[in-house]
Amino acid sequence: MSQNGFLNRFRGSEAASGLAMISPTAVYAVLMLAGPLTAVLLYSILTKGASGIEWNFTLANYAEVWSSPIYRSIMLRSLTVSFSVTVVTVVVAYPIAYFVSFHVAPSRKSIWLFLITIPFWTSYLIRVFLWKVILGYNGVFSSGLEGLGITDGPMSFMTNATGAMIVTLAHAYAPFAILPIFVALEKIDRSFLEAGQDLGETRLRTFWRVTLPLSMSGVIAAVLIVFIPTIGDYVTPDLIGSGKFPMIANVIEVQLLKLDNKALGSALAVSAMFIVAVVSVIFLLLNRRFLGAAK
Repeated sequence: MSQNGFLNRFRGSEAASGLAMISPTAVYAVLMLAGPLTAVLLYSILTKGASGIEWNFTLANYAEVWSSPIYRSIMLRSLTVSFSVTVVTVVVAYPIAYFVSFHVAPSRKSIWLFLITIPFWTSYLIRVFLWKVILGYNGVFSSGLEGLGITDGPMSFMTNATGAMIVTLAHAYAPFAILPIFVALEKIDRSFLEAGQDLGETRLRTFWRVTLPLSMSGVIAAVLIVFIPTIGDYVTPDLIGSGKFPMIANVIEVQLLKLDNKALGSALAVSAMFIVAVVSVIFLLLNRRFLGAAK
């Protein structure tokens, strides 16, 4: 009797209402996220046979991934490109977000944010093709330099495919970095900045000691938003690099689809996720220490 009374009280409680509201989303998350992730984890410890996957559990796939110099070099290239894109994107995004937050009239900030989101109007694939046209042989950039007399003839800036990929990805993810930094800057109490200047601090020192630490939460969010997806980018290396400079996502695609080696491809995917998780946690801990020191 008491148990029935408890159930009746629970059904009429706010906790039950909240659980009923989030349950569809929770079920969707489990089916769409946890399900595929579990399948990848399972495939990564199985064996590839002549006719497909065999149910023989093994760690040989991980041993091959971590011992192969080819996979290590590709993972290192992916990390290098992702780190470079993250640094370039955040360094470019911060001044833009700072300008909009501190130097644009409140009535016009929405217009600036609207302009920042304009790249989202076109497909990501189209933007990559446009950069290929701009940086390619006798492209827009090359023709402009030739017209100004800086170069003697047509040239291709995609001979350095890594640099071209960094430029393309930095442009694609710039709005994702600008918006969280802008939100963090908007939350800063302007009286803190005025107090710093009243105490004799220069604008540069006030920025370094007050503005930057208080906006670091937005910087951290921007770094993670850019770093995590770029390390697994597939389209840009395939189009800009013409498949000659593959990143880890391209290798995973080859193993899963072209070579039909789901076991090794899954082990590569899990290893990449593990490395990204470790790097992200280390970065969060370092910045948490920085924020603690700033306080």
